[in-house]
Amino acid sequence: MKIMFLGDVVGRSGRDAIIKHLPQLRKDWRLDFVVVNGENATNGMGLSGDHAKELLAAGADCLTLGDHAFDQRDMMQFIEGESRIVRPLNFAKSAPGRGVRVFSDARGRKIAVAQVLGQVFMKRPFDDPFSELDTVMRTHTLGGSVQALLVDVHCEATSEKMGIGHFCDGRASVVVGTHTHVCTADAQILPAGTAFQSDAGMCGDYNSVIGMDKAEPLRRFVTGMGKTRFQPADGEATLSGLYVETDDRTGLALRVKMIRFGGRLEQSTPE
Repeated sequence: MKIMFLGDVVGRSGRDAIIKHLPQLRKDWRLDFVVVNGENATNGMGLSGDHAKELLAAGADCLTLGDHAFDQRDMMQFIEGESRIVRPLNFAKSAPGRGVRVFSDARGRKIAVAQVLGQVFMKRPFDDPFSELDTVMRTHTLGGSVQALLVDVHCEATSEKMGIGHFCDGRASVVVGTHTHVCTADAQILPAGTAFQSDAGMCGDYNSVIGMDKAEPLRRFVTGMGKTRFQPADGEATLSGLYVETDDRTGLALRVKMIRFGGRLEQSTPE
């Protein structure tokens, strides 16, 4: 199975890049399944129902969220009627939606997508991600009930993401980090066969401060005082993420490649 994961979509720039490029990339790279983290797609804070529809129409098979999952209030209701959106497993127990879902590709192969929030350096406490993922991996076994399992680890600390990667090694097809908006240069296949990258980066304008227009973050860094709200940068976005090929029999990764397409960053594609 050929799987692509794209990191945090930030604002209009990120949405426009997905809409413009994803349909053709699906064809050119013969992708079987595409997962997009969309939690910053609406003005940099959360995901609205309308913007979720745009990303899904552009070719995303599944959208993951994060700690800003419900910053846009309409997502509270929208997620209940849209099975292609996955929110964090270890969010509040009363939160709407689900933290793991099983999908089918065009050939009928099953792929499970799960998301967890980290605990280190996060603004609020979340439940233990390790025990939540252990339950998922016991239920959705590679080579058994599913042909692939992708885990989106939405957290701040690279050490915690690496720990989760090794914890899942051999039991998940892909473990990929999100949240920091900065690509890490450690894409690899772990010893037991799980594809891993600490952070996929963002789909946004990299002439920015983690996707936000530079003026206000710089003002706050230099003076310690804010003047206006952060606004997403609006230059050309780079699509950043991870491409993985998996073995249908074992569910383990055969090939992994960082994705950087368009915008300012050095380009990297599967071809």
